[in-house]
Amino acid sequence: MEPDVLGPPYERQTIDLGVDDEGPVVATLVRRRADDPTRRAVLYVHGFVDYFFQTHVADFFAARGWDFYALDLRKYGRSLLPHQTPNFCHDLRDYFPELDAAAEIIRADDGHDTVLAMGHSTGGLLISLWAHARRDAGLVDGLFLNSPFFDINAPWLVRRPLTAAVARLGRRAPHRVLPLGLHSVYGESLHADHRGEWRYDLAWKPLAGFPVRAGWLNAIRTGQRQLRAGLDIPVPVLLACSTRSYRGTRWHDSAALADAVLDVEHMVRWAPRLGRHVTLARFDGGLHDLTLSRPAVREKVLAEAGRWAEAFVGARPTGPAPTSPPAARRPVARRPVEEPADVAAEG
Repeated sequence: MEPDVLGPPYERQTIDLGVDDEGPVVATLVRRRADDPTRRAVLYVHGFVDYFFQTHVADFFAARGWDFYALDLRKYGRSLLPHQTPNFCHDLRDYFPELDAAAEIIRADDGHDTVLAMGHSTGGLLISLWAHARRDAGLVDGLFLNSPFFDINAPWLVRRPLTAAVARLGRRAPHRVLPLGLHSVYGESLHADHRGEWRYDLAWKPLAGFPVRAGWLNAIRTGQRQLRAGLDIPVPVLLACSTRSYRGTRWHDSAALADAVLDVEHMVRWAPRLGRHVTLARFDGGLHDLTLSRPAVREKVLAEAGRWAEAFVGARPTGPAPTSPPAARRPVARRPVEEPADVAAEG
């Protein structure tokens, strides 16, 4: 580990992922240890046009005896290299190698036996697919999904027939820029230079995002179709979202009290397709990233996440981390995603 841009107590490790069609690829694992040795950890995965800067979330879990790790995926934030297309992928399974490597570091190298995976927005969709694909490997003990990206926020004709046409384009011309994307309302609601309270690197998280490309949209559509067909995640899942969405493209004060990126009803609709043990929690006044909502709301979000994690994931006794040298890293193999299974879920 080396010092991170966030400063102490944060440190980071670069994960070498070889090369792809654009050249060398890396991911970055950020670590914030709890004050006392522990055998349980959180693995956080950010959303689209995002990276890890939410230190208050790490502090919350560290204060409760969880080591906190955050993964900046390839071509995002700390992992974005000059020759790369920001935030681009051909397939969500492209991210499985860094998730596998992060889990290996957390468990084998750092000696944790309980892991809670936490994903926001696109990260929530991603870790759901990964947890399903790795369901027999015992890599995670629970999932906390913060406003997961389970469907396109658009009318049905756009979500289905139009995105199907775009998907075909994505296979032929994956880097084609689409006339879609984020507007600046959500960014304005967050950043301290506008209407929010947070300071973060606008080069890594621009107010209006990066261009949406056809190949990325095809990857999202493919992952969402698998989710909607049904996953078989064997561990407990907490899905949290706001009580309402904001659909305007210009600023209004109500944007500070709603999800201004996704349709929260889509999250609620598809939550039962995750697995057999799904808990749904909705928060009035929540932003798209619930942990960046106004203080009273985010305190409720973190309190609920903490209670749920203790009840369903971290209830087992935890002793100090082992003092003997960690086991040698085992090579991480990329495995294909299994075909989805239709399963019922308990909410």
